[in-house]
Amino acid sequence: MKKKIVLAFSGGLDTSFCIPYLLEQNYEVHTLFVNTGGTFSKEEQAITQRAMELGSTKHLNINVEKALWSEILTPLIYSGALYQNKYPALCSDRYLIVKESIKLCQKLKTKYIAHGCTGMGNDQVRFDLSIMAHGDYKIITPIREIQNITQNVRGYEEEYLKNKGFKVSSLHKKYSVNENLMGATISGSEIDVWEEPSKDSFVLCKLPHQYPKQSKSLTLKFLKGKVVALNNKKIAGPDLLRALNVLGGSFGIGRSVFASDTIIGLKGRFVFEAPGITILMAAHRALEECVLTDKQNTFKASVGQEWVNLVYRGFFFEPLRENLECFLLDSQQTVSGEVVVVLSPGKVESVAVHSKNILKSKEGVYAQSAKWSEAESKGFIKLIGQSTSTWSSIHYKK
Repeated sequence: MKKKIVLAFSGGLDTSFCIPYLLEQNYEVHTLFVNTGGTFSKEEQAITQRAMELGSTKHLNINVEKALWSEILTPLIYSGALYQNKYPALCSDRYLIVKESIKLCQKLKTKYIAHGCTGMGNDQVRFDLSIMAHGDYKIITPIREIQNITQNVRGYEEEYLKNKGFKVSSLHKKYSVNENLMGATISGSEIDVWEEPSKDSFVLCKLPHQYPKQSKSLTLKFLKGKVVALNNKKIAGPDLLRALNVLGGSFGIGRSVFASDTIIGLKGRFVFEAPGITILMAAHRALEECVLTDKQNTFKASVGQEWVNLVYRGFFFEPLRENLECFLLDSQQTVSGEVVVVLSPGKVESVAVHSKNILKSKEGVYAQSAKWSEAESKGFIKLIGQSTSTWSSIHYKK
């Protein structure tokens, strides 16, 4: 009797290979494509057709961009953190793919689940750890299995599919592009060998000679840390991010080359583009600087960094991630107001902040005026430096 198995399917070479391979292993293959905001309906139809022609018993298309916004993008903005101070964890949509795959497993009452990750990258870790966190599932990984018999994985897959009578694209793309609502990650070709990325590697961002001649101002409104309006118009999170990706991308904002310290211990070099996240983080941070206390701002940075490290490294379903999010959510209670940002070639600047929660002291204005006396200033400086002064008096010879 055939065992039912759920395969996360994208329509690419790796997952296309997986379907007939699993059928040969006596599995009844059920596929799903989880749209995280980077695929149009016409492409979804093509993915469905591909899955069915390869032998899938049933195929599902599921759109999770709203969940991506609420479960990943929102806490990412709260965190204010980037992996290695640079990368906004655009890979985080993998966790929602696993969640939906597990739901389908539960519906089909099967413990068998498959994915098309290779043994050479980070995603295998994210997928496997996430599946393991949901229970005792049997993880089948066809691409890792064939790596035991060949080093030319792509060639093996192509030949296998051709021998089965399936069409295989003869076009070899210059770059591998992963795009979702959060942004785009581009690797391959000269990027992999530490050379300058060519103009063909631009996805969301315009080329420098295409940048607008005039800068552009935007007003973002936040309510308890969540962005709720753009230029005084209410807009849903996913639609807002798409709009900011277009606006920011026109100025080349949020594009960077990154040599990552990967989960598996290799240096992984790629280009990423995240215009919308870059704009949102700049505006959100500008508001936090004004409404949070000095101790909140300092401590929150370490919490945010731990959150993004867990998410990048495959531990999205680790309980600590939820613990950290409780703190991050609570820290946003006073983060309400409007921020004016200016977009210009390659950068975004927060130029004005309006909020009733700005911590404006009645005692003075920094470097301008104060109600305390000269003697009080001297006394404060003497006391705050007491420890250092004492150490110096003991250890420095006069």
